[in-house]
Amino acid sequence: MSNRIKVASQDSTHSNLFDLSIPELEEMSRKLRRHIITMIATAGSGHPGGSLSAVDIIAALYFKIMHHDPHNPGWEERDRFILSKGHGTPALYAVLAESDYFPVEELTTLRKLDSRLQGHTDRNLTPGVEMSAGSLGQGLSFGIGIALAAKLDDRDYQTYILLGDGECEEGQTWEAALSAAHFKLDNLTVAIDRNRQQLSGWTRNIMDIEPLNEKWQAFGWHTIEIDGHRFNQVLAAFEEAKTIKGKPTVIIAQTIKGKGVSFMENNVEFHGKAPTLEEAKRALKELE
Repeated sequence: MSNRIKVASQDSTHSNLFDLSIPELEEMSRKLRRHIITMIATAGSGHPGGSLSAVDIIAALYFKIMHHDPHNPGWEERDRFILSKGHGTPALYAVLAESDYFPVEELTTLRKLDSRLQGHTDRNLTPGVEMSAGSLGQGLSFGIGIALAAKLDDRDYQTYILLGDGECEEGQTWEAALSAAHFKLDNLTVAIDRNRQQLSGWTRNIMDIEPLNEKWQAFGWHTIEIDGHRFNQVLAAFEEAKTIKGKPTVIIAQTIKGKGVSFMENNVEFHGKAPTLEEAKRALKELE
């Protein structure tokens, strides 16, 4: 039996069902990392590095910041979360399971035939998933559509998007960034998982995207730079974003690829390689 958080069904009020303290978020984050390692090792396939670097950001959103109801995933007033770096699904699936969108036991079906938990998000399969992903660089454009819809429909929900820093090499990302600023989408917040690595190496060697902060500022965004593994900074950044009017906000979260597992940290080999069962045992021991 899971000891995940139990929640009551949401009514039409715009309140948050989850309100973990920072120590509780830290403990939850360790549990989520264990889920990530276990499900990828069981599948024998997946992306541990970027899932481990991003999980603190996603946990902060679902367990503190966002208004959402796992018992009513289609609730019209919910805040929306878009995982643009769709290969980071293990982190999102772990959070959704611990949020009660589906049973924690289902995490072991990752990437299996007929599973609801495929290697990239599928909004037609998985409860709580807002966007089907696969091709990188699409999430910001998709999220802008959602944020624009909220403005047109006079709704006050927020849209949150998680980008990988590798996606910031793509032209569509910057075209979308221009559009969000042009339409003054202050109901849109982007977090960038700035772990400085992508599939085949360091971003600085493949396509240097610095100075990243100044680029987003030049495109008309309010920018915040944080340590993406310190919950006090992550929470403060999302709260600050809510106060910004007339422009979207981007949070550049400095993270570590493979965070929490010593032999995975800053190791590009684990961008898309599952740990062996022996490596998984070592990782889980470190995460106790």
